[in-house]
Amino acid sequence: MTATTSETKSSNVELKTVQSIPSFAGIEADSSGGCCKKVDAPKSESALKSFISGGVGGACCVMVGHPLDLVKVRMQTGGAAASSSVFGMLSKTLAKEGIRGIYRGVSAPLTAVTPMFAVSFWSYDVGQRIVKGYGQRGMTAEEKERKYVLSMGEICMAGAISAIPTTGIMAPSERIKCLLQVQANEVEKGGTAKYTGMLDCAKQVLKEGGVQSLFKGTGATLFRDIPGTIAYFGTYELVKKELMKIQGIDPNKGQLSPIAVLTAGGLAGMACWGVCIPADVIKSRYQTAPEGKYSGLYDVYKTLIKEEGYGGLVKGMRPALIRAFPANAACFFGMEVSKKALGFMD
Repeated sequence: MTATTSETKSSNVELKTVQSIPSFAGIEADSSGGCCKKVDAPKSESALKSFISGGVGGACCVMVGHPLDLVKVRMQTGGAAASSSVFGMLSKTLAKEGIRGIYRGVSAPLTAVTPMFAVSFWSYDVGQRIVKGYGQRGMTAEEKERKYVLSMGEICMAGAISAIPTTGIMAPSERIKCLLQVQANEVEKGGTAKYTGMLDCAKQVLKEGGVQSLFKGTGATLFRDIPGTIAYFGTYELVKKELMKIQGIDPNKGQLSPIAVLTAGGLAGMACWGVCIPADVIKSRYQTAPEGKYSGLYDVYKTLIKEEGYGGLVKGMRPALIRAFPANAACFFGMEVSKKALGFMD
């Protein structure tokens, strides 16, 4: 009896000891009697899935946000005479030009936006892999198999990397879009239209200045987008993580509710434009100016400050921020829904 009791106590102590072994990333307690067993690290997401999901999110972003983007560009390039009322300008455009008017120039970003956002989210995925590889330097093979959680600094670095390949598509698209939107300003004032549409605009730009002219403002676009994407992806991941904590969801296993995804995406968009709007003003002025008007981006900056003061650097901030929340909420929601639907690709 005593021996049996002693064995039972010993068994209980052994069981408690095994159960008390903490779980780590890639390692968990083995209640079958062994000390530990290896748990396979989660598979990386398919890069192709990130590419397709980014394209879906981008299309959602453009269709929701283009009307306010049009107002932003007109305010930035219309000089001191541009209306200070966002919704006043939007309603005026809608009354005079109809639905077609508020979606003027949408063909350029919509045509480019699928590959552009696809490349953006794909390159963000690639950036995460690069940063992860750098962070795992010096680790053993066993340690590398454990789940690696990116720090906020590493997430921001991956965001910065994503801006570089994306700019190759973004710059010519933005150039055409801005030219078409500014042309509408001139037509409204009684001028004549120079371009009949996106393709005609691209043809004329290429004819007048070659490929270099089509890519005019690439440096300015990159100067805008590197800090912008740092804020964009950094804010999204941070807000998503905090919302998961509030909702009691395990960030490694759970999924956010649609409302939470929309909130995180909307705030990410606002953070992005809050950071990069001064660079966007300079880019828009440079891309829409006649050839030879400015010697470079610094000349645009000096001229703008001289004529409009430092307030000119934040012109278009209100429509940009108003547009940013719904447009990017739609973007990230579309991206997350698409990722879930394409889960079989992992």
